[in-house]
Order: sequence, then structure tokens, then C-alpha cells
Amino acid sequence: MPKLDGLWQSYRARNDPRAREQLILAHAHLAKYVVDRMPIRPTSVVGYDDLLGHAIVGLIDAVEKYDVNRGVKFETYAITRIRGAVLDALKELDWMPRSVRSSERRLRKVMVELEARLGRPADDEEVAREMGITADELEKMVADTGHCAVLSLDEFLMDGGECPAEVGFDFSADDDPVLNAELDARKGMLAGAIGELPDRERLVVSLYYSEGLTFKEIAKVLGVTESRICQLHSKAVARLNGKLARHEELLLAAA
Repeated sequence: MPKLDGLWQSYRARNDPRAREQLILAHAHLAKYVVDRMPIRPTSVVGYDDLLGHAIVGLIDAVEKYDVNRGVKFETYAITRIRGAVLDALKELDWMPRSVRSSERRLRKVMVELEARLGRPADDEEVAREMGITADELEKMVADTGHCAVLSLDEFLMDGGECPAEVGFDFSADDDPVLNAELDARKGMLAGAIGELPDRERLVVSLYYSEGLTFKEIAKVLGVTESRICQLHSKAVARLNGKLARHEELLLAAA
């Protein structure tokens, strides 16, 4: 296969379809890389091949829209586009039961209200007591809402621009300075909220979003089960979502 620089030059200069095809094939592994690192279990609604298909769509979109003059590595740009394509597809499928989405919203609301009242993140016993459920019921709720969590941080960032941006990626979603400024502000809000998480949850978020580790890899690092990492991630995202939503409510009220 010709060198990638030559393929990009040929594709951009002449819109060469053969160069486009070779570029897609050369980076096809990125689609699998992204899908394998998203904490989404295949279901009867969406299987692994479906997820991979949506990822390939994102890869094709990345090849067609990538600008070599922007100084951003294609891999960084493509991973963001691929992840966004998968998340967009999941949102359109509305693959999570309404009861699970309702539980996630309730958990988020209780966590942010307790933190505002206590001046610190609430522990599991405090959250369970506030919700009127047992600790075991809370753990089951957290496990059930785990799939919602994967969409949450991306949705928050996507509201500010065309393309989602993962924590740790230095990439602007659009050439529009207004959209970029809004996205930067959202990322700043998110970074501040992450800094206020309990230590264990903050570490999981950092390892998953910034370091690109899978839940299985994080579990090995921390010496716990993969399901425990999933729970910590879900709790962290519920806290973050609540804090960010509250922050935006205050901004709107002050406007």
C-alpha cells in the first residue's frame, strides 16, 4: 500500500476514490479499537456487528472531512468521529428502557442535591437512604444505569458542537470560533466537576477517558472486578451530569 502521506495528497488533490478506499482500509482497525473500548454490551437491539458498522460509518466520515492542514493527527480526529457515530446511532435507536433512563435521572438528581446540602459527595449509604431504598437496591440501580452513563458525558459535549470530544482529546469540533469557545467552556466545566469527584471515581474517569483504558484493564490496575469499575464509572457520571446540569441551570437563570 502506498505511504499514507501520498494517499492523503492524492485524495485531497484529485478526490481519488481509490486513495479514499485505501485510507479507509489502512485505518479500519480504529473502528474496532473504539467499539472494544466502549462499555456497551451487545443486546438483541444492537449487536457487535451493528456497533462495528456504525463505527465504520464514522471512520468514512472522518476520512472525508479530515483536514491535514489543521495539525491534528488523523487517529485523534478519527477516534472522536467514530465514537460520535456510534453514540449517535445508539441515541436514535433509543436502546435503553425508559425505566432505566428514569432511574438514571433520579439517581443524578439525588446525588447533586445531597452534595449541595452536605458540601461534599454523598456516600452510598446516604444516597440509598435519601432514595428510600436499600444499599443492595442502589447497587442494582447503578449497574442497570451503566449503559446510560456511556452516553452522558459525550451528550454534554455534543450540545456545544457538531462533533463530540472525549476528555483528554485536544481537538476542536468546528472552525467556528463561537462554537469552539462554547465547547472549551463546557470542557472546562467538566474538568472542574471531575476534580470534585471522590478519589476512586475520579481515578476511573481519568483512566477511562484520558488514558484510554478499558474497564477490564482498569479493573486489573485497581485490583477489583470489572463490574465494580462499571459501578464506579456510573456513579461518577451520575454525579458529573447532575453537577453540570445544575451549573447550566444557574447560568441560564443569571442570563
